[in-house]
Amino acid sequence: MEQNKILINKAKEVSKNAYAPYSKFKVGAAAEFESGNIYTGCNVENASYGLTVCAERNAISSAIASGEKTKLKKLAIFSPNQKKCVPCGACRQWLAEFACSSAEIILEGENEEIIVMTLEEIFPNAFSIN
Repeated sequence: MEQNKILINKAKEVSKNAYAPYSKFKVGAAAEFESGNIYTGCNVENASYGLTVCAERNAISSAIASGEKTKLKKLAIFSPNQKKCVPCGACRQWLAEFACSSAEIILEGENEEIIVMTLEEIFPNAFSIN
């Protein structure tokens, strides 16, 4: 459980760097891979909304760009705007692509309690070509 709190705190910290001038909805994510490496990301909006990059995909992209070869095992997501901030549909599909089957999604609920869900719980029957 301590590792989950560390990841939430990393997500909180990076959410401060979010570029969200349009929605004002800041999000941070911290992704831990099976290697033990942790990568962070924040959302980056664009005036052409479809070009916006979510925090979760930003963290995963950072891992890939850094040469990460193992699967994602934990992803913490935090928004100062909303408790229990779950990933959007596009991010769920990215998680299905890069996460291990037992991947945990870590969220912060009311009173800073840690909520842990599995990828299967938030995205059952994910699309896959395998």
